[in-house]
Amino acid sequence: MAQEQSAVRINEVESSGGTPGDWVELVNTGSTPADISKWIVKDNDNSHSYQVPSGTSLAAGAHLVLDVETSFGLGSADSARLFQADGSTLVDSYSWTAHAATTYGRCADGTGAFTTTTAPTRGAANACGSSDGGGGTPSVTPWPGDAAVTVADGSDVFGENLSGLSFEGPGVLWAVDNGPSKLYRLVPNGATWQPDPANGWASGKSLHYGSGSGDPDTEGVTATPDGIFASTERDNSNSGVSKPGIVRFDTSSTAGTLNATAEWNLTSDLPAVAANSGPEAISWIPDTYLTAHGFSDEHTGAAYNPAAYPGHGSGLFFVGLEANGTVYAYALDQTGGGYTRVATFSSGFPGVMDLEFEPETGHLWAVCDDTCEGRTTTLDIDAQGRFTATAVHDRPAGMPNYNNEGFAIAPQAACTDGHKTVVWSDDSNDDGHALRAGTLPCTTVSAATSATRTTQTTQTTQTTQTN
Repeated sequence: MAQEQSAVRINEVESSGGTPGDWVELVNTGSTPADISKWIVKDNDNSHSYQVPSGTSLAAGAHLVLDVETSFGLGSADSARLFQADGSTLVDSYSWTAHAATTYGRCADGTGAFTTTTAPTRGAANACGSSDGGGGTPSVTPWPGDAAVTVADGSDVFGENLSGLSFEGPGVLWAVDNGPSKLYRLVPNGATWQPDPANGWASGKSLHYGSGSGDPDTEGVTATPDGIFASTERDNSNSGVSKPGIVRFDTSSTAGTLNATAEWNLTSDLPAVAANSGPEAISWIPDTYLTAHGFSDEHTGAAYNPAAYPGHGSGLFFVGLEANGTVYAYALDQTGGGYTRVATFSSGFPGVMDLEFEPETGHLWAVCDDTCEGRTTTLDIDAQGRFTATAVHDRPAGMPNYNNEGFAIAPQAACTDGHKTVVWSDDSNDDGHALRAGTLPCTTVSAATSATRTTQTTQTTQTTQTN
């Protein structure tokens, strides 16, 4: 037990303007779970005390945020001190003389010295703004594709609020509108994309919760072999209340309105955030890829084993929170609406607007909008089985700093002359257009990702043929 406890460290401190207030983040740098029941956090005043709830265990590699604001506030010149349950055995501490512009965090994550982070990463690896492989955010590099971008839709086809994008094969692009909630099935129209004129898709389809009521604020979308899933921040019918979740839709219907066929309410698992700052992004990664690359399950403290999550389908869902830029990985029970969080990590940005898995490279792309100059990060599974930032890219030189909230990469089957299409969606419909296209180099498919892509293409093609 002493060995487990000695691996627990203070990892990040928010002393000013946090959500929902001041907080102290712990991390377990050890290889086994640590029992931290009734441990105590104090600032530089011994009379200020926050106690960890009884029965709290911190899995190996996991982060835990303690909202000390419920007991005391952290000052501009203060300390965060972590004690065992006796209140006198000091485990770790950090002191500062002024509030950080962001937060104070260890770089490298869990083991390094404290420094000012580039962005708060509540409950995830720290954003350290370095390229030293220490768990921080790498230096910014140019967009790896062509500098030019082109308009990819007709004039004022979608208007404002077009958000997430996801390819389903080379000839189908899904898009969601976050208000009023609508799902579009897009097909090629020369060099642009248009709503599918067949099967009731010509104007998109209105979305509701499973009850047939409500207006889910659909921000992200992902096409999977198990169906079309969207991430939601709130019910637009009650727009002042946060309602983070995931919804699934059956797109084989010819009706003009779709009711969710399954819902997962994530409110109890995610940090409390403003109503319009919840799950902005969603992507899906197949189990075959995750297991082949040694993905670590923070819930079990071992290598990810799909068999541990019966009924979860054939992959995990990765949800990006707009409020803090953190990505949360979930196994969704697709038979009963339950879920388990499997991993938590930083996107490298203070907010994340879309996520896109690229099987050919194994990159999980994270996208930030005009608040981050339209940049993207790529995250890859490291030697410890965790997604970490490996590159940060500027937007293409030909792309103005639009409010891009959607990002989708065409599959390898769409590769032409060594390039494949990338599509962005602009929530603000700048200059009367919501879609713009660019390119990325095609990448030779490795044996591991080839099997993944073949499975995805076969399954999604079967789904497409039913629409």
